[in-house]
Amino acid sequence: MKKVLLASACLFALAAPASAADLAARPYTKAPIAPAAVYNWTGFYLGVVGGGAWEESSTDPKMQGGFVGGTAGYNWQTGNVVFGLEADGAWADVSASVTGATVVPGFGVAAATLSSKTDAMGTVRGRIGWAVNNVLLYGTGGYAWIDNKVTLSALGVSVSDSKWHSGWTVGAGVEAFFAPQWSVKGEYLYRSFGSENYFSNLGVPLASGTINFHTVQVGVNYHFGAPVVAKY
Repeated sequence: MKKVLLASACLFALAAPASAADLAARPYTKAPIAPAAVYNWTGFYLGVVGGGAWEESSTDPKMQGGFVGGTAGYNWQTGNVVFGLEADGAWADVSASVTGATVVPGFGVAAATLSSKTDAMGTVRGRIGWAVNNVLLYGTGGYAWIDNKVTLSALGVSVSDSKWHSGWTVGAGVEAFFAPQWSVKGEYLYRSFGSENYFSNLGVPLASGTINFHTVQVGVNYHFGAPVVAKY
């Protein structure tokens, strides 16, 4: 009986570590992968825009100045390609003036100042670009307009005339999301406007000639809806 008890005790002592090892083992579970944010550019947006403009001209002085306004647009994304339609309008102070001698009938030679100032400007453009997640590189082009005023001053008297110039624009830019529904963009546009005749009502029409502007602008847009989706 003692031999049987001793043998049983030995077997129990040998089995106990193995059983403890079996109880200590735990199945390995892989930690879940955190979702990655993927940006979708489709949707409507509103924003603010501002920048600087300078005239392309072979003569001086050249009109130059700044502008600030608003933007509205809509994007459609398919794959990495983004199509869009955007309109903007801005208050502007882009101007130049020149002073010289002129002959005033019944008076003689007098100093006269001719100034030109663009008070407002805007565009309606299409956009097409390539999106790499939250960054969009794009080209753009379409219709452009300015509201311009020419003023002639001499002998303390000033006369002014305002004209709406229509034309076209083309350019390129880059836009990037910096928050789930907010993006910032930088853009260059070349704008060309047709000639208009000023002071026609006075019988002395003054042709403006083609007006060409280079503009550089930055903007911040708020995108409605949910442009960010989670991808596992």
